Amino acid sequence: MRPFGYLRAGSVDEAVRAAAGQPGALFLAGGTNLVDLMKLGVETPRTLIDIGRLPLDRIEELPGGGLRVGALVRNADLAAAPAVRDRYPVLSQALLAGASGQLRNAATTGGNLLQRTRCTYFQDTSKPCNKREPGTGCPAVEGHHRELAVLGHSAHCVATQPSDFAVALAALDATVHLHGPEGERTVPAADFHRLPGDTPERDTEIRLGELLTAVDLPPPAPGARSRYRKARDRASYAFALASVAAVLAVRDGTVAHAALAFGGLAHRPWRARAAEDVLRGAPATEDTFARAADAELAAARPLRDNGFKVPLARALAVGVLTDLAAPG
Repeated sequence: MRPFGYLRAGSVDEAVRAAAGQPGALFLAGGTNLVDLMKLGVETPRTLIDIGRLPLDRIEELPGGGLRVGALVRNADLAAAPAVRDRYPVLSQALLAGASGQLRNAATTGGNLLQRTRCTYFQDTSKPCNKREPGTGCPAVEGHHRELAVLGHSAHCVATQPSDFAVALAALDATVHLHGPEGERTVPAADFHRLPGDTPERDTEIRLGELLTAVDLPPPAPGARSRYRKARDRASYAFALASVAAVLAVRDGTVAHAALAFGGLAHRPWRARAAEDVLRGAPATEDTFARAADAELAAARPLRDNGFKVPLARALAVGVLTDLAAPG
């Protein structure tokens, strides 16, 4: 462990000022990912700004039936909140699929969104990695990439974003609140994470010195049901090979509302816009769901060893949508 400075922020403004004024500063909340990366030597902050005691740990009702989730709400508390379980089951299911109970008790809403890829080359400082050290190359392209991206990747990076929670937020049309030196702004959750392009070191749209303060969930779509399903190598405590978050409303046998996002396939949660275009106004049948999945996954560019992810994601999407369309 390398030496680093430590500052406990007393307010959001103090935290932002400190981050803007200290190059190499990082925010610390639950630390379930950041501390691991520091131990590996992947993250080497000059200063840790502890935000753990800021008043960002509440779940609040919004006008019209939505919810505001503070950045420091623990994953366990959010998954168990009655309003989340009743109105946004896809979100609760995604959180419960994401980690052990011990980690959920420590991990936070903001930290979950900001966790970094588990690509083995990124986590091994003895190996080159464009995400960790731009310009050094991406050995995963020709190396071990079974768990990595089939959508939206580039020659510079084929890593995947590991958050289950973020996939559900993308499907729910959530909004991320950021507070920085230039004030407050919001970013749609589906656009918060970036594709790698030629700057894979940038995971998100956060600007220098900005602090993630909250996530807003819009009111549920009328009559909609939602579900999260995840495929992984073992039954628990594993990251997704592929996952699906779906929100579906059916009226008189026809799809009235559809929102779909994939996890485990790309550098960010993959909002399935092409699939949604096929679904809206179409018969709520397995054939429609299969055509929708195929329309989205036609853009996939599998690598040598991860082509299995495409039919796996297709099966997950068709199965979840079929279940959501069933009566009862």
